[in-house]
Amino acid sequence: MKLYIAEKPSLGRAIADALPRPHRKGDGCIWVGEGDCVSWCIGHLLEQAEPDVYNPSYKLWSEEHLPIIPTEWKLQAKSSTRKQLSVLRKLVKQADSLVHAGDPDREGQLLVDELINFLGVKGPKRQSIQRLLISDLNSRAVVRALSLMRDNRDFIPLSTSALARSRADWLYGINLTRSSTLQGRKVGYQGVLSVGRVQTPLLGLVVRRDQDIDNFVSKPFYEVFALLQTEGQPAQEFKARWIPSDACQGQMDEEGRVLSRALADNVVARIKGQPASVIKLDTKTKRQSPPLPFSLSALQIEAGKRFAMSAMQVLDICQALYERHKLITYPRSDSRYLPLEQLSQASSVLAAIDRVSDSLTVAVADADTGLKSKAWNDSKVDAHHAIVPTVKKMDAQKLSAQEVKIYDLVARQYLYQFYPQHIYSETVVDVDIKGGCFRAKSMVVKEDGWKILAYKASANLLNSPAIKPPQSELPQDAFLVSTLPGLSLGEALKCLRGECLEKNTQPPKAFTDATLLAAMAGIARFVDDAQVRKILKETDGLGTEATRAGIIELLFKRQFLRRQGKQIQATEAGKGLINSLPKPTTLPDMTARWESLLDDMVERRASYSDFMEGLVPSLSALVAESCATLPLALKGLKSPSFKSKGGKYKGSKRKKGAYGPRRKKSVSA
Repeated sequence: MKLYIAEKPSLGRAIADALPRPHRKGDGCIWVGEGDCVSWCIGHLLEQAEPDVYNPSYKLWSEEHLPIIPTEWKLQAKSSTRKQLSVLRKLVKQADSLVHAGDPDREGQLLVDELINFLGVKGPKRQSIQRLLISDLNSRAVVRALSLMRDNRDFIPLSTSALARSRADWLYGINLTRSSTLQGRKVGYQGVLSVGRVQTPLLGLVVRRDQDIDNFVSKPFYEVFALLQTEGQPAQEFKARWIPSDACQGQMDEEGRVLSRALADNVVARIKGQPASVIKLDTKTKRQSPPLPFSLSALQIEAGKRFAMSAMQVLDICQALYERHKLITYPRSDSRYLPLEQLSQASSVLAAIDRVSDSLTVAVADADTGLKSKAWNDSKVDAHHAIVPTVKKMDAQKLSAQEVKIYDLVARQYLYQFYPQHIYSETVVDVDIKGGCFRAKSMVVKEDGWKILAYKASANLLNSPAIKPPQSELPQDAFLVSTLPGLSLGEALKCLRGECLEKNTQPPKAFTDATLLAAMAGIARFVDDAQVRKILKETDGLGTEATRAGIIELLFKRQFLRRQGKQIQATEAGKGLINSLPKPTTLPDMTARWESLLDDMVERRASYSDFMEGLVPSLSALVAESCATLPLALKGLKSPSFKSKGGKYKGSKRKKGAYGPRRKKSVSA
């Protein structure tokens, strides 16, 4: 008997539907043709054991126990899923061969592997386990995946890296949460001070942004423009912006803005009525390829910008579109590329989009399936690919309004792949006036390409067959002018006058759902250390595609973050926690090094022992520093209440699992 072990019931049912009949429902499984069986986990059936499982004395939180570092790791069955674990235990024992059908990501790989390990599968049965990778729950796609199964041993490094991450997060969360909470009690703060490898740097990011806004002092700065005139007839005018020379650096800020009004006024006075000449003239034709299909984070960011949806809302909607409606592919993906073999399905997918989305009918009709964008790239696709529509057709009236919005975003991004490049010419001209350099740029669209679809979407006119977009969705560029006259290198011009424009520096903007998620994905922008910044650029950023939404929501549930309209701000408890922790715990630097080592593990350049041996000494040092510091910033603060299944948690009694979230998939807390 061959046993297929899916990650969840919906995936199990989809696999069974693609296997030979007759089918018979069993207890926690589906029996299929040829005596085979499909069963499933319900997310994680197992979880890391609580500290008191290792030593009963750990039930009482005490500094003398820290750091708690197991010598032999233990898993325990989750009480809510013990029945399904018993079903799988019996089926695994009966089976001659196993098929691992976890979700196509790091967590999905570990989830089933840890079950197989826990049940003691060994010998030939273990060596012959196959890996089934499914990213589309429609029967045709599942049948295709069944024909492309791989050896599960190919994914050992992926599973090992997930195991290392899970254990490291346990060590980090357990020990630093206990040390911080115990120190908090010494200053009268009775709440649990939850600390996590990802959640705490994320909270630190928000706290520091709030502090930058509170401490911001606006300063005036000045831009100088020259109004230039050609000498030919008819004379034409255009503006160019002054580029300060190195000699002016002492009167500028780090962003190159002129802070001296006297300097700006002096330039304006010097150039009035003066001759000028073109010293540089460069025109280039540029091509802009269509944007890639969505990864989960990219989709969450776009939905946050357009619809003010939270990351968790988007993920929940995507799960419904994937599992219940089968209209999109696997949503927890960090890839923005597609396998070449899927290109053959393009016409069927477009037909499905046409049926599901009334607003994209014209866009589908104008798409050219003969085009192949850079999204189709096998070398950039492994376990999973970008989120795209499936071939499933259904009436959009069966979808909620929110589901329609997300489906349309995913579908439009897929449609871009069948539109031509956006082509424009860019002209840059530098003009000399009395030894000073002034610059102007202009852009002229030659072919709208995919941007016609983007413009229609932003104007809510996707089904208008004929609409002329503006010249371009122009970037924010101080040198950009609408048009430039025909100029030649060395051409003589005249400066009619100079103009000084006074502006004021603006405070940084508070985070929103979209910008906080973007900050997590692009966390390298917030790191000063060049080496760490390089590592973060090469990894996934802060958290993973599958965990970011949960981590943000976790900080809200623990009342370390709050919403003020669309803005996300830190609470007083959140600020107090960050200001009392060892600084390294509040920065993304450590998680960058972790992610680099975990990626090396996947690529077989590092081992599990390399990772853990480096972790323990640094963790011990952080715990010692935390235990030696009183969190005075929390003194006098009332602790928040946490709701749990057992009611409310307040004060010094520890809520079970307070160091990490309880959820189907583990979040790097």
